[in-house]
Amino acid sequence: MTYRPTVRGRRLARELRRLRENQGLTLQDVADRLGWSRATVSRLETGQTRPRDVAELLDLYGVTSPDRDALLTLSREARQMGWWTAYVDVFSGSYVGLEDESSEIRNWDSQLVHGLLQTEDYARAVITAGRFLPSKADIDRRIHARKQRQALLDRDDAPHLHVVLDEAAIRRPIGGEPVMREQLLSLVTAADRPNVTIQVMPYTAGAHAGLDGRFTILSFQDPADPDIAYVEGTMGDVYVESAEAITQHRTRFERIEDEALSPAESVRLLAEAAKE
Repeated sequence: MTYRPTVRGRRLARELRRLRENQGLTLQDVADRLGWSRATVSRLETGQTRPRDVAELLDLYGVTSPDRDALLTLSREARQMGWWTAYVDVFSGSYVGLEDESSEIRNWDSQLVHGLLQTEDYARAVITAGRFLPSKADIDRRIHARKQRQALLDRDDAPHLHVVLDEAAIRRPIGGEPVMREQLLSLVTAADRPNVTIQVMPYTAGAHAGLDGRFTILSFQDPADPDIAYVEGTMGDVYVESAEAITQHRTRFERIEDEALSPAESVRLLAEAAKE
């Protein structure tokens, strides 16, 4: 199974890197002192950890309890497998694991309804059109995985989902008019949820801040976990974590939010579009 670091894994990796740098040690220095390869140390600082390896690092860095105990607990938690690991053939990269631990999800998309809000028939049409899957069984498996993912919004600690859709995304009859009508009405219903905000960028906005393409910003409950911006593409996914780039994405989303219809106006437009 391909290892995919989650929020806890990233937090531990950052802390291990900070501890090493505070000691004035390079990756090669640590490797030499522990009899490891440089690649092994590097992997530990990118989230691929085992508690016994972390313990050796903490001993080398002179970390004592209670900090030592806290970091070892974090190491064990980072190794726990979430529900999504049963779908390694469906989900690529780290996104779903990060999304699952987020406290806020901000998304802009000019093409599609966000995956957490897609109806089954709409999702089936999207998956069938874009994935080039060989059989109905493969499509059904992806549908089932998506339903599992959508359960995130029903949890007691569900994140707040703020989606801004381009009007093109609600006008394109994906799956045919009946499927699209059901999807639009589902969005109207979802907008009533306290943890969901939906806005629409109208055609009348003209040129706006979202023209460069879709993206998602994930925020987390613990201040130790910085925001992550995620950009999905056909040639691979990009995770943006630098403070400067995150600030740019936040500013961009705020501008998109300001230029879009208000949540109330957006719901009215969705309801009207469903009747057309």
